[in-house]
Amino acid sequence: MNTPIKLAFLFLSVTAIATATPTKRTNYLFTPHAKAVAGICTVIPTNTSLCCKTLKHVPTDDPIELIRALAAAAETSVKTSVAFLSEIKPKHKSNATAAAAINSCEKNLKYALEDFAEFWKATGKNVTTLAHNYFTCKKTLMSIMGYHSTCLDDIEDKNLFKEVEIGIGVGKKLSSDSFDVFNALNTIFKTFGIKVKLNEEDTSPRPPPLSDYYF
Repeated sequence: MNTPIKLAFLFLSVTAIATATPTKRTNYLFTPHAKAVAGICTVIPTNTSLCCKTLKHVPTDDPIELIRALAAAAETSVKTSVAFLSEIKPKHKSNATAAAAINSCEKNLKYALEDFAEFWKATGKNVTTLAHNYFTCKKTLMSIMGYHSTCLDDIEDKNLFKEVEIGIGVGKKLSSDSFDVFNALNTIFKTFGIKVKLNEEDTSPRPPPLSDYYF
C-alpha cells in the first residue's frame, strides 16, 4: 500500500473512532436500586454510610429483601467479631483481667448470635409474618445491641477497650442500623407503599404459668 492510500486509510479509521457514539453510563444515584437503598438507610439517625455501602451490592430493589440483607450482614459481622475475640485471646492471656473481659465479651456476642436465630424465626419468610412479629423482631434487635454495649462496659483498660471496640465495630454498627430500620418500619412501609399493619404486641414465646408446674 502506497503512502497516500495508507494516510487516507488511517484518517478514515481515526474519524470513525472519534465520531462513534459514546456508551452512556447510568448514574447509580438515579437508579431504582439506589432509591430503594436510600428509602431504607435514610431512617438511620446517625451515619448512614455503612448501611448504604452494605446494601449497594445486594442485587434487588425489593425493600423487604434489602431490610433482611442488612440484618443478615449484621449477623455475619457479629460472627466475625466473635472470631476476632478468639484470635486476640492468646495475646492477653498473661493479663487475667483482660482475659476475663475478652471472655465476657465473647460470651455476650454469642448470646447476640442466639438472639439472631430467634430474630430470623420471628421475621419468617414473608412480610405478613414479619409484620405480625414486628414488636418481637424489634425487641430482639434491641437485645442484640445490649449485648454489644455490655461487652464494652466490662472492659476497663483503655487500650484493650479501643482494640475491642474497633474489632467488633462493624457488627455493632450494623446491629444498631438494623434496629433503627425496624424501629422506623412504619415510615419505610409508607415510603414504598407497603400497606401492612405492624403488630406492636409481643409475640415471643412465653413460659407457661406457674400453675402448670404444680398440677
